Amino acid sequence: MIGLADSAMRAKDDCNQLLDATVPRAERMLREHGEFFPFGAQMLSSGEIVAVVAHGGDERPPSQHLIDLLKKSFKAGAHEGELVATALVYDALVTLPKMDRKSDAIAVRLDYHDNYSVIVFFPYIIADGGPLIGEAFSTIGEHAIFPSPSPIRI
Repeated sequence: MIGLADSAMRAKDDCNQLLDATVPRAERMLREHGEFFPFGAQMLSSGEIVAVVAHGGDERPPSQHLIDLLKKSFKAGAHEGELVATALVYDALVTLPKMDRKSDAIAVRLDYHDNYSVIVFFPYIIADGGPLIGEAFSTIGEHAIFPSPSPIRI
């Protein structure tokens, strides 16, 4: 039987793999274009990580529309039991911790099948043609992709 600590460690390890697969792409897009459209990645039950993009039909679709399409796709895969974890990456404006200042940030919504959900923010500024990434911080996620586990009944 896998213990709770083992399960939490596995969730963090798998989600870190998704961060490693997505954040460099967002940084590259910022460096090349100064912006990026929302995109994602999913970890299949086999452990394979697959990039996911959405297309809204327009050349410059609204970001929220793309986010909604990605969430819908992730939820379908989770419902079918095909996915272990998902990462939804988008550009956000956040208030920096312990500061009364806002910053642009690469936001990564990570959801894991075993009741783990977190949003990691990578604040940035564009300087000298590329992004300068600040110290990352996180908040509790929305648990929006995987169904909540049933309560344990005794």
